[in-house]
Amino acid sequence: MDRRIKIRHLQAFVEITRRKSLKRAAERLLLTQPAMSRTLSELEEILGATLLERGRGGVALTAQGEFFLGFAQASLSALERGLDGMQGFGPEARLRLRVGALPSVAARLMPEVMEDLARTAPEMRLTIADGSHAHLIGLLNRGELDVVLGRMGEPETMRGISFTQLYLEEVAMVVRPGHPILADPDLRRIGEWPVIYPPEKSAIRPFVRRLLVAEGVALPPDRVETVSGDFGRARTRGSDSIWIISTGVVAREIAEGTLVRLPFDMGITRGPVGLMMRAAEDDTAERRLFAQALERTIARLGLAI
Repeated sequence: MDRRIKIRHLQAFVEITRRKSLKRAAERLLLTQPAMSRTLSELEEILGATLLERGRGGVALTAQGEFFLGFAQASLSALERGLDGMQGFGPEARLRLRVGALPSVAARLMPEVMEDLARTAPEMRLTIADGSHAHLIGLLNRGELDVVLGRMGEPETMRGISFTQLYLEEVAMVVRPGHPILADPDLRRIGEWPVIYPPEKSAIRPFVRRLLVAEGVALPPDRVETVSGDFGRARTRGSDSIWIISTGVVAREIAEGTLVRLPFDMGITRGPVGLMMRAAEDDTAERRLFAQALERTIARLGLAI
């Protein structure tokens, strides 16, 4: 490795890429804009390549910059994990894992997994983030998460990501008890009521769209697009809205009878749920312990492989 390359060079490059602005990156790293520009120029001179194109609209990666970005992110992430690990030596030592969980698995699996780990690996400390597929995969690619648990996304979102399938999950359409559609359930009628619909960047949206197209159902005109579990539960219980969401998000409410699943054939929406990590990284003890707890939890819940 060229000894002229310093951590500050990698930090500057990654932060400029993340913020898409020299000015915002400089503010984030508490540097002046000229200092940030100089640091980037030093890195480009050392590498003998232009990493970013500057323009009025901000900055954009060149082909060389896109290639180098993943390695820079991985290097900073590895250093961060090493520094975190040094803090863990001594009597308070703990294993640490940063987990991203899509809403369906956050609601259905994570409480059970936490109970399993409390028994089998009490030294493990998890940091859990939730959000959309695009958001969590972005954090994973930037080295801010160690694993992501959820549905496999579209091929373009999975570049550089390894995927280990755990089980299959369908999308469900749910309503409050006593909803008018329950008197005559018909998929073609869902547009008669407000619909809570998966947003564009969600992993389940292509599956839902495929179902509607196959059944000749138009996109509901009166819809709110979100995967927020809190909003979906409150809105569906208190109105005539029809909520389209992964089964795992509402499995408990369906079992308790506070929400009712509409009796439609949703087989076309079935998709794989699994564990995602950066393909270039080696496995770790933390990931193995987490994966084993997942497998035990899935077996206990009887989820289909």
